[in-house]
Amino acid sequence: MGRIRAYIQINGRKCWTLFDTGARNTYVIPEVARLLVSQKLPRSFPAALGGSTQRVREHAFLVGKIQGHLIATQAMVIGSLGRDEQGRPIEILLGALSMQQWGIIPLPRDEKLDLTHYPREFLEY
Repeated sequence: MGRIRAYIQINGRKCWTLFDTGARNTYVIPEVARLLVSQKLPRSFPAALGGSTQRVREHAFLVGKIQGHLIATQAMVIGSLGRDEQGRPIEILLGALSMQQWGIIPLPRDEKLDLTHYPREFLEY
C-alpha cells in the first residue's frame, strides 16, 4: 500500500491530502465539504478508518487541482481523518477509486505522485 501526502487546491484553498491506495473511497472533513457541493444521505452508514468507526451522513462532489491537473470525484464527509506522521491534520483522504479514475499513481519510494497517466480524454465503450 502506498501513501503519499500532498496538497489538493479547492476554490483557491490548499487542502492537506493523504493519497491512500489502501482506502477504496475518498473522504473529506466538514471544513472541506463547506467548499464543495454536498448533500445529506438518506441514511447514514459506518466507515472504518484508522482503527475507529465513524458514521457517514453526507457526501460531496470534490472538484480540485492536483499539481495543476483538474479532478472531479465523489467524496464522503467524515468528522475527522486524523493526523499524518508529522502531526498535521489530514483534510482529504483520496482513495484508490479516485486515483484510478484520474490516473494518479503514488510513488512511495520517491514520496511523490506520478500523473503521467492523467487522462487527456475519456473513451467510453
